[in-house]
Amino acid sequence: MEDSAFSEDFFAFIQSAVPSVAAAELLLLVARQPERWWTVAEIRSELPADVNMDDGGIASCLEALRARGLVEIEAQRGARYHAATEALESHVKTLARAYNERPVTLIRMIYALRDTKIQSFANAFKLRKS
Repeated sequence: MEDSAFSEDFFAFIQSAVPSVAAAELLLLVARQPERWWTVAEIRSELPADVNMDDGGIASCLEALRARGLVEIEAQRGARYHAATEALESHVKTLARAYNERPVTLIRMIYALRDTKIQSFANAFKLRKS
């Protein structure tokens, strides 16, 4: 995977839609089988053992991904989720490649972008000289 795959658009996607490594793993899990409808319990059981998310965290993450158009929800027979097909054509494929080919780079990027948000928030409270 070339560094050019890490475009500014991809960075923006990571910053806005993938707040954590756990969220990336969850998104990649549902994206691997886009035709499958998942319950929160099924997702929890399929996530890698090192992903520490309870049902509430998974549901919250799914809702954030739904708000970004990356997963869809079917509420008629209980909440079930699946990957939004059109989302798979975009940055999710790059995310999957980065996760498989350059996982350390991807993890560093996710945390660096998160730290940028924290720093921006902290900077908002700095007193400025007039």
